[in-house]
Amino acid sequence: MTVVSDARLAAELAAEAGELLLLLRDAEAGTIDGRELGRKGDNASNVLLLDRLAAERPDDAVLSEESADDKARLTADRVWIIDPLDGSREYGLPDRADWAVHVALWTRGSGIAAAAVAQPALGAVYATDEVGAPPPAAGSRLRILVSDSRPPSFTGALEAALGAEIRPMGSAGAKAMAVLRGEAEAYVHAGGQWEWDSAAPVGVALAAGLHCSRIDGSELQYNESHPYLPDLLICRPDLADRILPQLVG
Repeated sequence: MTVVSDARLAAELAAEAGELLLLLRDAEAGTIDGRELGRKGDNASNVLLLDRLAAERPDDAVLSEESADDKARLTADRVWIIDPLDGSREYGLPDRADWAVHVALWTRGSGIAAAAVAQPALGAVYATDEVGAPPPAAGSRLRILVSDSRPPSFTGALEAALGAEIRPMGSAGAKAMAVLRGEAEAYVHAGGQWEWDSAAPVGVALAAGLHCSRIDGSELQYNESHPYLPDLLICRPDLADRILPQLVG
């Protein structure tokens, strides 16, 4: 039996979970409210991902947003960090495409070693083994993505200091992949996140050559005892020195 690489497995799992979420969304359209749809989607996607990981990588640990945190992962050498449905609010709203599935593998000594982000409503999967560099910037004005539900408190100051265009968007994965596609130059978050929110987007963004860090410029650390990782900057590497000084007071 051929064993697929970790990056290919991440891409396959993210795609499969995404297809399941699309089918569920279509089947439940108009029958339940958006919040309940998001809950059902989170649960169904989580079951699929856990089952597939148990079958394909039975010796690996898993940290999932939708499962109890087994602290045995702290001594494991390989930990899958998954967000079965990033942007459950957006998933539950009609005609929103800014939600995603995150699948990342953390390995001891290397950090995020493989990752994939699926955007099912766009028919897209981005993985560390296939992603390329973003296209050239479209113009001179910075386009910066922020959360549409929890924008950073310094958003107005950032807009003024950089002369930037601030664009709200759901899902951390959706925002990170928009930067990768060249639809924006940066994604900034400071409203609180967890490891599963950023692990896969950061893995893919790093593979594409983008800058990824905390807003103070420090390295993003994963598989920590308390998996809270509250802030994030993903941007084109040549812009990091311009943006970072505006993010810390």
